[in-house]
Amino acid sequence: MKYVDSEQVHKKMGSRLLANNLAKTLFFMATLFGLVVLIVLIYRVLADGLGWINMDFLMNRLSTDPERAGIWGAITGTLWLMLVVAPVTMILGVGTAIYLEEYAAKGRISSFIKTNISNLAGVPSVVFGILGLTVFARALDLGSVVLAGGLTMALLVLPVVVVASQEAIRAVPQFLREASYGMGATKWQTIKNVVLPAALPGILTGVILALSRAIGETAPLVVIGIPALLIPVPDGIFDKFTILPVQIYYWTIDSALVAEYANLAAATIVILLIVLFAMNSIAILIRNKFQKRF
Repeated sequence: MKYVDSEQVHKKMGSRLLANNLAKTLFFMATLFGLVVLIVLIYRVLADGLGWINMDFLMNRLSTDPERAGIWGAITGTLWLMLVVAPVTMILGVGTAIYLEEYAAKGRISSFIKTNISNLAGVPSVVFGILGLTVFARALDLGSVVLAGGLTMALLVLPVVVVASQEAIRAVPQFLREASYGMGATKWQTIKNVVLPAALPGILTGVILALSRAIGETAPLVVIGIPALLIPVPDGIFDKFTILPVQIYYWTIDSALVAEYANLAAATIVILLIVLFAMNSIAILIRNKFQKRF
């Protein structure tokens, strides 16, 4: 019979405690470094931009004069872009997730499709910009309008919505489906009345977080030629437009020529951060509300 050697245990315990303390310190320093960088960035942005935020800045149109420049056109363009991205993403993303989880036969083909959808979530955003330029801007001859930009951004965030919706649908207990079938419901009635309501918190959270990513992306829209010039405020999905991140990008570049543009870019970043925080907060509230219900 083999007995435990207390001396060996004591020696190993010391090395294990040392390794634990080193790992704890390393993780704490990594977290602290990230927080310090975030605090410094937020402080610099607030310090440079808060003094420029007022109603004139929010309601004025773009101008070459920094004192008269505003972001009303970028705000309007951002709203129009979301009006295209949101329905396209929700319909295609949730519909794809429902088919893959509830209707598609389990096998190699289904597994292959799911794997590639997950991989698409990690593709660089500029690749989707090239795709949007080729298909929507040139092949369909839409040009740099809201519809082309919205469809491009919808393709960018579509894999995120599909994966989030799949996970939410997969998390619905199987006994709920079986109870519905036992009462004579069809498959679609079960999905509509049982599965989707139970999966709604995860689906809505994924959709809102995906829209938060879309509203902050710049590269795909720069690739398809979204301008930041003195263009009219868009009135529909076939008008040229600009959005807040693109305006930040061009003002940051132009700050090398006009120093005040850096302040305008910082003020626009503050507005964009407020929008992103609001959208993420809405996602949390929706998730908490429906989790209590179901």
